[in-house]
Amino acid sequence: MPEMQGATVAIFPVILCGGAGTRLWPASRPARPKQFIDFVSDLSLFQETASRVNPLTVDGGRLVVVAGAPHRSFIVEQLAALGLDAVVLLEPEGRDSAPAMAAAAAWIASVAPDGVALFVASDHHIPDDAAFRAPMKAAAEAAGQGRIVTFGIRPTDPSSAYGYIHPETTGLSPVRAFVEKPDRARAEAYVRDGYLWNSGNFMVRADVLLAQLDSFAPEVSAAARAALPDETSAVMMLTDAFRHAPKISIDYAVMERSDRISVMPVDYRWSDLGAWDAVQALGSGDRGDWFATEGDVGLVRAAKGMIVATAGVSNIAIIAEPDAVLVCSLDRAQEVKGLVERIRSASPAHAHGAVAVSGAWADRARSFDCWLRLNALPIWATIGVDDDGGFRETVQLSGAVSSEFRRARVQTRQAYVYAVAGAAGWAGPWRTLVGRALERFEATNLRPDGLYRTRVASDGAVLDDSASLYDQAFALFAFAAAASAGIAPDMMAERARALREALASLRVPSGGWRETGEHPYQANAHMHLLEACLAWEAVEPDGDWRAMADEIVALARRAFIDSRGGFLREFFDAEWRPASGEDGRLVEPGHQFEWAWLLTRWGRLRGEAWALEAAVRLYDIGARGVDQTRGVAMDALNDDLSVRSDQARLWPQTERLKAALILAEAAEGGRRNLLVDDARKAMAGLQGYLEPSGLWRDKMRADGSFVDEPAPASSLYHIMVAYEQIRASAAVLPELGWSPVAPS
Repeated sequence: MPEMQGATVAIFPVILCGGAGTRLWPASRPARPKQFIDFVSDLSLFQETASRVNPLTVDGGRLVVVAGAPHRSFIVEQLAALGLDAVVLLEPEGRDSAPAMAAAAAWIASVAPDGVALFVASDHHIPDDAAFRAPMKAAAEAAGQGRIVTFGIRPTDPSSAYGYIHPETTGLSPVRAFVEKPDRARAEAYVRDGYLWNSGNFMVRADVLLAQLDSFAPEVSAAARAALPDETSAVMMLTDAFRHAPKISIDYAVMERSDRISVMPVDYRWSDLGAWDAVQALGSGDRGDWFATEGDVGLVRAAKGMIVATAGVSNIAIIAEPDAVLVCSLDRAQEVKGLVERIRSASPAHAHGAVAVSGAWADRARSFDCWLRLNALPIWATIGVDDDGGFRETVQLSGAVSSEFRRARVQTRQAYVYAVAGAAGWAGPWRTLVGRALERFEATNLRPDGLYRTRVASDGAVLDDSASLYDQAFALFAFAAAASAGIAPDMMAERARALREALASLRVPSGGWRETGEHPYQANAHMHLLEACLAWEAVEPDGDWRAMADEIVALARRAFIDSRGGFLREFFDAEWRPASGEDGRLVEPGHQFEWAWLLTRWGRLRGEAWALEAAVRLYDIGARGVDQTRGVAMDALNDDLSVRSDQARLWPQTERLKAALILAEAAEGGRRNLLVDDARKAMAGLQGYLEPSGLWRDKMRADGSFVDEPAPASSLYHIMVAYEQIRASAAVLPELGWSPVAPS
């Protein structure tokens, strides 16, 4: 093992994100542990840690994060908010600190043989970043020479909440002993005798740590090396070999057995925020609305939308989450862990947190399949249709209907739904539904110029004679679905070609087509036009649809997708530059997913690598808009990917599901596993909107409640396209474990 002499040391800070912070329940739970919560500042503890250690990478190192797979979205989202890049290694299951550190060391050694790892906890509070970094150069030099340098905090009081380190001498010193958390009397003696608090942070050359593990815990290092994936992406899932590592802490595996341990005393303020009394001691842990009488003292955290009122209390913590409330004396904050163990036995969901997603994919897919076939399709085929064969716009959750108007997009979307349902083996009267609806649509909505008008009354009277590009796209899409299902295919093809010619009147000199209304230059209508072109290309492979699809993708590549950020904008000017003001900053997670799905399909057809790479980037950006508390994709972000609207409509959930599945089909190893798990979570999010009756909710508020309104027919299109993708993916993703009903 070579020793470094005087060379510049490349430091790789490794943030370890294990642990659930049980004593900080109910704010901290396995679904969202304490490191991802803003206890002290506007940043989470993880973000504070990342900001603190990232400057140490200046000499060729790189930030590394090791975490459990369920917390990937937290990590990606919170790093992005800081503008930081990192290598993220995801554990398929937690195996304690030694395997996690070994995996990081194995990756570092593979890219920088002499790289030094700085292992830090993600959930510690250190208010002075400069003071933390000050001793790192000397520690790195010692680590470069083969020492394992741990950092000992000079105690400010004889605390029994921390472990202690007994140094042999002053300054950077060999370690005489590590001591477990003592009682008060022993703690006082330790402080008198110069013992240091054990911060749990240490620095070691990656190859040195692996060699030490080879000597003391060879099964750990072997599993870690084998678990490194072949891929080189920023976020990597460790392989299943990681599961074979023994569950053991780094203290037992190495620190208490090695003769290479040194301790460096440091003086910066430090807290591991182990319980609510530690949070309260910092004086900045209160959150939300607290109304108190004079003299009330304690710590109060109220969830969004909640108010906490107190009268005559002192030394008390009140932590109010939407589904659970803790009230405890700050003197007994350590006892919360025992309470959580009891809660876990009585109600695992309350112990785990709101976003625990139960249910295997196969069970969810089977339930979704039955719901669609036996409930949703029948209800919209009966009370969702008027006497003339037109589809109704909405159905009340009580079953009441309205017949005031008919939008072109709803008529065509519903026609598509039932054409696809028939092709999938649904036994209802799909041919009659599709045929009648499209004939009525042709009679009431076709304008003299060959385009289709936006809105008519239930009796066919014209209410809005404008012709939006969005509606023309769905007319083409419906015609393609009908032709594919064998409903007057020649007539449908003739109508589609005529409409394609009529679209010339909406052409834009700078490329693409113009939309009606407030935003004439937009990506959304082109997205659905691309969807229609791909549908027609499947029917007529040698027609002009291919060229039209390619033109739309070229425009997306040139203008819609931001060349630097990789995200897709919504609104533009006549030259396809981002629109001015807030309109130009809009980024919709649902559309990132939807374009990812379409570009993957187009890229497969053309063998175009760019499209597949762009799809992955769009998907990852869309995932930044997933609210981890509710488990759903939100409506809107800004172009800096901050949240613009935390409402969550139904349709982005279907697009997230489709994109996860289609990208999983081409992915391998850990990435594939992550995408399949994303699909399961997206399915769970979608099913939260669905009513047993076959209807659905559309808009979810930030607190998880739904807006009380009728079910819109337009959502069934999104649900059905997701269903199509589920059926297609079931054939190529055996890990889904579910096969759809075959067409009869």
